[in-house]
Amino acid sequence: MFFISLAALIYTYIVYPLFMFLMAQLYPKRWEKAPYPASVSAIMAVSNAEHLVEHQLQRLTSLPASQVQQIIVVSDGSTDRTNCILQGSSDPRLYLVLLSEHHGKASALNRGISMATGEILFFVDVRPQFEVHSVSHLIENFADPSVGCVTGELELRKTTHDGAASAVSGLYWRYEQWIRMNEAAWDSPLGVYGGFYAARKSLVDEFPDGLLLDDMFQPLMIMSKGYRCVIDKAARAVDIWPSEIRDEFLRKVRTLAGNFQLIAHSPWLLTPRNRLFLQFFSHKIARLIAPYFLICALVTSTMLAFSRHHWLVLALLQWGFWILAAAALRHRVPVVHRLASSASAFLVLNCAAVMALYKFLFTQGPLHKIWVNAPGSSAQLQEKG
Repeated sequence: MFFISLAALIYTYIVYPLFMFLMAQLYPKRWEKAPYPASVSAIMAVSNAEHLVEHQLQRLTSLPASQVQQIIVVSDGSTDRTNCILQGSSDPRLYLVLLSEHHGKASALNRGISMATGEILFFVDVRPQFEVHSVSHLIENFADPSVGCVTGELELRKTTHDGAASAVSGLYWRYEQWIRMNEAAWDSPLGVYGGFYAARKSLVDEFPDGLLLDDMFQPLMIMSKGYRCVIDKAARAVDIWPSEIRDEFLRKVRTLAGNFQLIAHSPWLLTPRNRLFLQFFSHKIARLIAPYFLICALVTSTMLAFSRHHWLVLALLQWGFWILAAAALRHRVPVVHRLASSASAFLVLNCAAVMALYKFLFTQGPLHKIWVNAPGSSAQLQEKG
């Protein structure tokens, strides 16, 4: 059981990423990028975002009318000044939908999609910062008829972060981006950054009500129709990441619970109908079950430590790693702070996977409401995005 667990963990975190790197290098699928004169509708869903919506609305209305012909903003049951700020804009391209009740981002996006007239739908959240040329870069990728969905490269702002949160938004995010870039080079990434991406309207499906991961559902549905999803590194967006590891834990629980929800809603993802089955299993499913292999490796090596010295060494190494990770969550560990922060981030991410399964199985009511946090926190901002 120890060696089975070890093999599963090595495959998940080392073998699969290296395999994708090799495939991207040996069998890259390049795509055409050129000016593409398509009509574009921008869609943004917001909820209680009075401190952010004015700046984002200014960014959207500053986009040339020749580039974006329609701007649709859906206010999802906002109870603060969000609606007043939105109604203060006089841009003729702006279409407002002010919902009286909160239904969740998926339902809000569906309202926006139903009103869109553009050939290309540009989805944007209230929080990310982007430049005009970044939107142009996204649209240019649709010159290739095989491309159905495009996302940009996300840069994370991480000032005043604690050690573990900084490790998540630093080392872990670079690792994730590297895997996604390789997946995109070989075929397609499994999802996009939901705050900044574009898709062909003819390929877009309606989001199921209460869906958490719109940024995985839509690309996967588009790819099931035979199209690709690509990442354009020239299209950059800057976003805020939770500055405290507690908020990152909450964000991750919600995201991973969304993985379980997506599988329950679309079981075809676990069948040969999914041409990205290898990526989906290795990148998503394996991450969800990795915590149980970690526990199994720790328990089996500890049991074997009573009979063999080399098992004692393996057990002590694991216990030392997890104790260091837990201690670094509360205290700055001298000398080994960087290593301890990375260990803490790894611990938190795996704990989030376990909690996500619990939340998915036992949450009563809409799953998109599982995240409740203090007003104004970074976690709440992520939810509102």
